[in-house]
Amino acid sequence: MTDVSHDEQDLARFGYTQELKRSLGVFSSFAVAFSYISPSTGIFALFFLGLTTVGGVFIWSWPIVAVGQFIVALGFAELSSHYPVAGSVFQWTKYLAGKTYSWFAGWIYLFAGILTVASVCATLPIALIPAFNNMGWNLANTLNNQRWIAVITLIAITVMNIFGVRLVAIVNNTGVLFEILGMVVFAFIVALFHHHQSAGVIFDTGGTSLTTGTFLVAMFMSLYVIYGFDTASTLSEETNDPRRTAPKAVLASIVGAFVIGGIFLYAMLLGIPDMSVAIKEGWGPAQIIDANFGNAFSTVFLLVVAAAIFVCCLSIMTSTIRLCFGMSRDGVLPGSSVLKKVNPKLHTPVFSCIVVGLLAAIPMIQYAGVAIIAIAATGMIYLSYLIGSFALLRARLNGWPKTKAPFSLGKWGLPTTILALIYGGAMLINIAWPRAATNPRPDPEAPALNFHWGWLNGLPVLWSVLGVIVVVGAIYYVLVQRKRPAHMQAPEGELPPEQAAASAALS
Repeated sequence: MTDVSHDEQDLARFGYTQELKRSLGVFSSFAVAFSYISPSTGIFALFFLGLTTVGGVFIWSWPIVAVGQFIVALGFAELSSHYPVAGSVFQWTKYLAGKTYSWFAGWIYLFAGILTVASVCATLPIALIPAFNNMGWNLANTLNNQRWIAVITLIAITVMNIFGVRLVAIVNNTGVLFEILGMVVFAFIVALFHHHQSAGVIFDTGGTSLTTGTFLVAMFMSLYVIYGFDTASTLSEETNDPRRTAPKAVLASIVGAFVIGGIFLYAMLLGIPDMSVAIKEGWGPAQIIDANFGNAFSTVFLLVVAAAIFVCCLSIMTSTIRLCFGMSRDGVLPGSSVLKKVNPKLHTPVFSCIVVGLLAAIPMIQYAGVAIIAIAATGMIYLSYLIGSFALLRARLNGWPKTKAPFSLGKWGLPTTILALIYGGAMLINIAWPRAATNPRPDPEAPALNFHWGWLNGLPVLWSVLGVIVVVGAIYYVLVQRKRPAHMQAPEGELPPEQAAASAALS
């Protein structure tokens, strides 16, 4: 019996037929999760926020967030070892907490992924436009030009996802290698030959005001970067031996991103020629590289970052499509009968690809730049993770897990989940706190954004976006989904007592 046939039989125990193509190994699984996190993408987009808020001290938010997210990921790794099916948070909460809870978890997480796709597509022009201009183009860095590059990027990654996970994996694997090597090489060149700050720059506020409040604002860059590690489990149905492979990839992606991103952040701080000027002008990695090297080197750097951002876009799109497919296969989304169809030749859910792409294009209509889109995306992701951790805590208190899996936390499961909830709850409050820097009101704090409704314009961006998505989802759930039976098949012992009883009643 081959590994693939064993995986297909394992999937059948959850009531699903193998339709997606299993072609991802350990490195490919890691690469997809790592490229979703993509430290170069988030650092490039929001380095300026941390620097202008508390100077070099903002780097300390990096290990804090990495450790917190690793604790969350430990629970998710165990879940992925028990439930190797497409959909991550949606599937886990379905098996642990039931139909209604999981539906809202999946609904919120789906739109969080869609907004993340949009935000990363909007990050690409920030690197690409300066690179083009260095090569002789004369392209103004306006919101309109940023929007068109973001839309073209969105179309490209949608088409690539339609043509199969193998193509995505090849691009991802190559992109991750370039990102890791590129970030490390640039970091060491800057640190060894172009360092202008002392090693103690990580304690230098640069004249800014360091308080608990300002440090919490500066954390937003790290919070925006380090998520998406569950992508490895979302692609479980396309991974060989996912019960073992996915947990390793989930955890390794955080460790890898932490190390590579930390080295790069430190090097960028060392390479700042004048801290006061950098803070005043809101410098990012592009300006730091440009200040230390000639046009050619700066262009190469921008192109490497642009490639990493593109791969990040591709990975996030892939993950979100698989979530859409996993939910549609259970019949819980509008148009599920179409969204769940897998092309027999391409082995991809083509209509899910198209719909996710179209929904990710909506923020481009009223385009306000990457920072605004990132606020809603980050807040909703952290809410989704918190919802998943709550379901895991409740299940653990009821005796889960009853069966063994290749990855297990054992006696550390309960305390780890409690810590994950404390961390996740605290970070969600931080992200959702109404402030101009990280959760502004469209009018007047973010004038580029206009909801064309005075009441919505008076609310912080995250509150209004999340509120609309939840209200629309609640109406749809009550009118359409509430009385529909849930798909709850799982191997014996994999359901908590309440869900097992409900599943037996339905059958």
